[in-house]
Amino acid sequence: MNFAERFMRFLCGFALLALVACAPTPQREGTGEYIDDTIITGKVKAALVADPDLKASEIQVETFKGTVQLSGFVQADHIPRALSLVRRIDGVKDVKNDMLPKR
Repeated sequence: MNFAERFMRFLCGFALLALVACAPTPQREGTGEYIDDTIITGKVKAALVADPDLKASEIQVETFKGTVQLSGFVQADHIPRALSLVRRIDGVKDVKNDMLPKR
């Protein structure tokens, strides 16, 4: 086996390893899903900021595989408004509400 042949085998093995390492699992998203979730998070944050009645700085947003999680301490009447706003955004598959009303 000459040097060129060994080098090609090394490159093929490395490429295979790179493809397997980027594969999504139920607990970890793939590269494409991560980019999609980042875009969804940006859309959600922009929508929350654009709503004059909501205090977007009080609502934390995280997205995993299209499921958006909203958390934070907000006024009680803002919770249903934020949830309905987020559900209308393209790409959002589900919304998980972890927001709690302020006392």
